Amino acid sequence: MAKGMVVMLAFWLLLLLAMVAASEAQLHHGPEPMAGVHRHRRKAEPTPTPSSSETTHLHFYFHDTVSGGSPSAVHVAGPADMASRTMFGLVTVMDDPLTEGPEPGSAAVGRAQGMYLASDQAQLGFLQAMNIVLQSGPYNGSSLAVLGRNCPLTDVREMPIVGGTGVFRFARGYALARTHWLDFSTGDATVEYDIYVMQ
Repeated sequence: MAKGMVVMLAFWLLLLLAMVAASEAQLHHGPEPMAGVHRHRRKAEPTPTPSSSETTHLHFYFHDTVSGGSPSAVHVAGPADMASRTMFGLVTVMDDPLTEGPEPGSAAVGRAQGMYLASDQAQLGFLQAMNIVLQSGPYNGSSLAVLGRNCPLTDVREMPIVGGTGVFRFARGYALARTHWLDFSTGDATVEYDIYVMQ
């Protein structure tokens, strides 16, 4: 009887030790994959960016043309009230050229592609969502995503950089926009942009 108890106790002790060992292995190596499912660990791709503390400054001009036969920005909806000074409800899709200088014919830098929506009922204020697609120089093929509030009648507008691609993967930062020229009769505008990006 005593011998049977010792055997039973030894069995439970070995079972407990096996469970502890399995639990420890799972903590260190993760759960085993299901049958037929294989885990592959991909090596992290090298990011072609400099050190994570480096800040890049970009400067260019944005040409938003809504008038004429070849506009770069097209109103696709709204506003709810055409006489409204806020243009609340207006939705505009853009593919605007970006240039080095304020003249439309100066050297091309890229495109600003996205949309702006009049989303403020108290003043002229847009929700602006756009990709800054760079097409020349050392950042050719890379892009930055901007998403934020843009009140075009304010002297300086600040909008966050929420991401990027290419050399700007994992980017964060901000864009400062200043109206360089605005035609109130047509809505055409040239906007100066300073962008500060950290990777």
